[in-house]
Amino acid sequence: MPTVVYQWLDEALVPLANKFYKSQRSSMRAGRGEQIWVAKETDIIAACCLKPQEHGHWLTALLVAEPLRQQGIASALLHNLRGNISGPIWLFCQPNLVDFYQRQGFQAANQLPQALTQRLQRYQQKQPLQALISNPLAD
Repeated sequence: MPTVVYQWLDEALVPLANKFYKSQRSSMRAGRGEQIWVAKETDIIAACCLKPQEHGHWLTALLVAEPLRQQGIASALLHNLRGNISGPIWLFCQPNLVDFYQRQGFQAANQLPQALTQRLQRYQQKQPLQALISNPLAD
């Protein structure tokens, strides 16, 4: 089995992350100005995006290739990026994913940057989402 490498993806390679999302039939996309983190064997097998926010980052678009799920890849990707990022990391997730993120050191976010508060309110009109933040004590 090839070794999995967890790394930040250079901005010039963002199209590779989008190719991965498309190959997984996902509507997720990586954008310019975001930090894209990936898990790679020969090709990308998982990806996520960090969008700069007030004094921290907003984690979006975490996805692992379908046949490789439940193997610890998402956990390792999150562990790696959290070890290389300073400041809080916020995310929004479905209620059924809260336990997973809590095992990764995230906790309920009682306060969000204003831009994320507004975004969460819009998103919650269509789907139940919970806001979480990286636990600074676990870093």
